[in-house]
Amino acid sequence: MTDIPTLTTTRLILRPMRADDWPDFYRFLASDRAIHMGGPFSKAQAWRMFCADHAQWDLFGCGALMIRHRDGDAAVGQVGINFGPLFPEYELGWLLYPGMEGQGIACEAARALRDWARDARRLSTLVSYVDPENLRSRRLAERLGAVPDPEAPRQEASDLVYRHYGTRSAAP
Repeated sequence: MTDIPTLTTTRLILRPMRADDWPDFYRFLASDRAIHMGGPFSKAQAWRMFCADHAQWDLFGCGALMIRHRDGDAAVGQVGINFGPLFPEYELGWLLYPGMEGQGIACEAARALRDWARDARRLSTLVSYVDPENLRSRRLAERLGAVPDPEAPRQEASDLVYRHYGTRSAAP
Protein backbone atom coordinates (compact mmCIF):
# COMPACT_ATOMS: atom_id res chain seq x y z
CA MET A 1 0.00 0.00 0.00
CA THR A 2 1.33 3.42 -0.99
CA ASP A 3 1.80 6.11 1.62
CA ILE A 4 -0.31 9.04 0.51
CA PRO A 5 1.49 12.29 1.32
CA THR A 6 0.13 15.28 3.17
CA LEU A 7 1.69 18.46 1.80
CA THR A 8 1.67 21.90 3.39
CA THR A 9 2.18 25.31 1.89
CA THR A 10 2.04 28.77 3.36
CA ARG A 11 -1.78 28.77 3.43
CA LEU A 12 -2.89 25.25 2.53
CA ILE A 13 -2.84 21.62 3.51
CA LEU A 14 -3.14 19.04 0.73
CA ARG A 15 -4.41 15.89 2.40
CA PRO A 16 -5.56 12.40 1.41
CA MET A 17 -9.16 12.00 0.35
CA ARG A 18 -11.75 10.92 2.93
CA ALA A 19 -15.26 9.54 2.56
CA ASP A 20 -16.72 12.79 3.93
CA ASP A 21 -15.21 14.64 0.93
CA TRP A 22 -17.68 12.86 -1.37
CA PRO A 23 -20.77 15.12 -1.03
CA ASP A 24 -18.97 18.34 -2.05
CA PHE A 25 -17.00 16.53 -4.76
CA TYR A 26 -20.22 15.11 -6.19
CA ARG A 27 -22.01 18.48 -6.06
CA PHE A 28 -19.17 20.01 -8.07
CA LEU A 29 -19.09 17.22 -10.68
CA ALA A 30 -22.89 17.22 -11.03
CA SER A 31 -22.91 20.97 -11.67
CA ASP A 32 -22.27 23.06 -14.75
CA ARG A 33 -18.90 23.92 -13.18
CA ALA A 34 -17.67 20.51 -14.42
CA ILE A 35 -18.35 21.36 -18.06
CA HIS A 36 -14.63 21.73 -18.91
CA MET A 37 -14.02 18.23 -17.52
CA GLY A 38 -16.70 16.62 -19.69
CA GLY A 39 -19.51 17.08 -17.14
CA PRO A 40 -21.91 17.52 -15.60
CA PHE A 41 -21.61 13.92 -14.41
CA SER A 42 -24.14 11.47 -13.03
CA LYS A 43 -23.77 10.22 -9.47
CA ALA A 44 -22.36 6.92 -10.75
CA GLN A 45 -19.82 8.64 -13.00
CA ALA A 46 -18.75 11.01 -10.23
CA TRP A 47 -18.37 8.10 -7.79
CA ARG A 48 -16.13 6.24 -10.26
CA MET A 49 -13.98 9.37 -10.62
CA PHE A 50 -13.79 9.83 -6.84
CA CYS A 51 -12.72 6.22 -6.35
CA ALA A 52 -10.23 6.34 -9.22
CA ASP A 53 -8.64 9.50 -7.81
CA HIS A 54 -7.97 7.61 -4.59
CA ALA A 55 -7.10 4.21 -6.11
CA GLN A 56 -4.35 5.67 -8.30
CA TRP A 57 -2.17 6.03 -5.19
CA ASP A 58 -1.94 2.25 -4.83
CA LEU A 59 -1.85 1.54 -8.55
CA PHE A 60 0.59 4.23 -9.75
CA GLY A 61 2.04 6.02 -6.70
CA CYS A 62 0.11 9.20 -7.46
CA GLY A 63 -3.45 10.42 -7.24
CA ALA A 64 -5.58 13.20 -5.83
CA LEU A 65 -5.26 15.26 -2.67
CA MET A 66 -7.97 17.43 -1.21
CA ILE A 67 -7.13 21.11 -0.72
CA ARG A 68 -8.02 22.83 2.52
CA HIS A 69 -7.02 26.05 4.24
CA ARG A 70 -4.62 25.57 7.15
CA ASP A 71 -7.20 27.07 9.51
CA GLY A 72 -10.12 24.90 8.37
CA ASP A 73 -11.05 21.28 7.78
CA ALA A 74 -13.45 21.46 4.85
CA ALA A 75 -12.01 20.79 1.42
CA VAL A 76 -12.12 23.74 -1.00
CA GLY A 77 -11.05 21.73 -4.03
CA GLN A 78 -8.76 19.03 -5.28
CA VAL A 79 -5.38 18.73 -6.96
CA GLY A 80 -4.04 15.54 -8.44
CA ILE A 81 -1.56 13.72 -10.58
CA ASN A 82 -3.46 11.32 -12.79
CA PHE A 83 -2.09 8.35 -14.67
CA GLY A 84 -3.30 5.09 -16.13
CA PRO A 85 -5.19 3.92 -19.19
CA LEU A 86 -7.10 7.19 -19.60
CA PHE A 87 -4.00 9.41 -19.36
CA PRO A 88 -1.22 9.19 -21.97
CA GLU A 89 1.22 10.89 -19.55
CA TYR A 90 1.27 11.88 -15.89
CA GLU A 91 -1.22 14.74 -15.69
CA LEU A 92 -1.34 17.55 -13.16
CA GLY A 93 -4.94 18.65 -12.69
CA TRP A 94 -6.94 20.82 -10.32
CA LEU A 95 -10.45 21.90 -9.46
CA LEU A 96 -11.85 24.43 -7.01
CA TYR A 97 -15.28 24.51 -5.47
CA PRO A 98 -17.52 27.54 -6.11
CA GLY A 99 -16.38 30.74 -4.44
CA MET A 100 -12.74 29.66 -4.10
CA GLU A 101 -11.44 31.08 -7.38
CA GLY A 102 -9.26 34.16 -7.65
CA GLN A 103 -7.36 33.59 -4.39
CA GLY A 104 -4.32 31.76 -5.77
CA ILE A 105 -5.40 28.50 -4.12
CA ALA A 106 -5.21 26.32 -7.22
CA CYS A 107 -1.82 27.75 -8.18
CA GLU A 108 -0.38 27.21 -4.70
CA ALA A 109 -1.75 23.66 -4.50
CA ALA A 110 -0.69 22.68 -8.02
CA ARG A 111 2.79 24.08 -7.49
CA ALA A 112 3.20 22.07 -4.26
CA LEU A 113 2.04 18.80 -5.83
CA ARG A 114 4.09 19.41 -8.98
CA ASP A 115 7.20 19.93 -6.86
CA TRP A 116 6.40 16.81 -4.81
CA ALA A 117 6.14 14.81 -8.06
CA ARG A 118 9.56 15.99 -9.13
CA ASP A 119 11.25 15.54 -5.75
CA ALA A 120 9.58 12.38 -4.41
CA ARG A 121 8.58 10.60 -7.62
CA ARG A 122 11.42 11.93 -9.79
CA LEU A 123 9.02 12.79 -12.61
CA SER A 124 10.88 15.17 -14.92
CA THR A 125 7.78 16.28 -16.78
CA LEU A 126 4.03 16.46 -16.28
CA VAL A 127 1.26 17.66 -18.56
CA SER A 128 -2.03 19.40 -17.95
CA TYR A 129 -4.87 18.60 -20.36
CA VAL A 130 -6.99 21.73 -20.67
CA ASP A 131 -10.24 22.38 -22.49
CA PRO A 132 -9.49 25.23 -24.93
CA GLU A 133 -12.47 27.20 -23.56
CA ASN A 134 -11.29 26.96 -19.95
CA LEU A 135 -9.44 30.27 -19.85
CA ARG A 136 -8.82 30.13 -16.07
CA SER A 137 -7.06 26.76 -16.31
CA ARG A 138 -5.08 27.89 -19.34
CA ARG A 139 -3.87 30.96 -17.44
CA LEU A 140 -3.07 28.87 -14.38
CA ALA A 141 -1.00 26.40 -16.41
CA GLU A 142 0.95 29.34 -17.84
CA ARG A 143 1.37 30.91 -14.38
CA LEU A 144 2.87 27.59 -13.26
CA GLY A 145 5.42 27.91 -16.07
CA ALA A 146 3.91 25.25 -18.32
CA VAL A 147 4.18 25.72 -22.06
CA PRO A 148 1.88 24.52 -24.85
CA ASP A 149 3.01 21.21 -26.35
CA PRO A 150 1.13 20.73 -29.62
CA GLU A 151 2.96 17.43 -30.30
CA ALA A 152 1.98 15.72 -27.03
CA PRO A 153 -0.53 12.88 -27.04
CA ARG A 154 -3.94 14.02 -25.87
CA GLN A 155 -6.59 12.63 -23.60
CA GLU A 156 -9.23 14.15 -25.90
CA ALA A 157 -8.54 15.35 -29.45
CA SER A 158 -9.65 18.89 -28.61
CA ASP A 159 -7.50 19.23 -25.46
CA LEU A 160 -4.69 21.72 -25.23
CA VAL A 161 -1.65 20.15 -23.61
CA TYR A 162 0.54 22.25 -21.34
CA ARG A 163 3.90 20.74 -20.39
CA HIS A 164 5.48 21.30 -16.99
CA TYR A 165 9.23 20.74 -17.11
CA GLY A 166 11.65 19.76 -14.35
CA THR A 167 12.61 23.12 -12.88
CA ARG A 168 11.58 23.39 -9.26
CA SER A 169 9.85 26.66 -8.44
CA ALA A 170 10.40 28.98 -5.55
CA ALA A 171 8.12 28.44 -2.54
CA PRO A 172 4.56 29.68 -3.07
